[in-house]
Amino acid sequence: MSQGEGATSVNVTIAGRSFRMACGPGEEAHLEALASQIDERINQLRGAFGEIGDQRLTVMASITLADELSEARKKIAALEKQVAGAQQEVAKAGDQSAAWVESLAQSLEVTARRIEGLAQTLNGAK
Repeated sequence: MSQGEGATSVNVTIAGRSFRMACGPGEEAHLEALASQIDERINQLRGAFGEIGDQRLTVMASITLADELSEARKKIAALEKQVAGAQQEVAKAGDQSAAWVESLAQSLEVTARRIEGLAQTLNGAK
């Protein structure tokens, strides 16, 4: 979020302190929601550990959020791998299906030729 042309700013409160933050137009609510998540995490840690200092609480909140982000990225990577595997299986099944359809078409063509031959033989016998 850079302070460029068309940038706006929003006031957020984290750990009881107000900060003026720059953001792109339309990103104000998102920035406020992010700040609220950080503030909530700091309040949870403050409830669990008491007053151990704002800086330490902020660092602890940052680390816990970074840990959650890391775990989410791992899950996303695993899901992307599963999706890629499933796509390969679908492609393989599609190839097998196409081969089966081709084989069936060839069998039908051979059968049709046999039936035509039999029909010609029967018509010649009359």
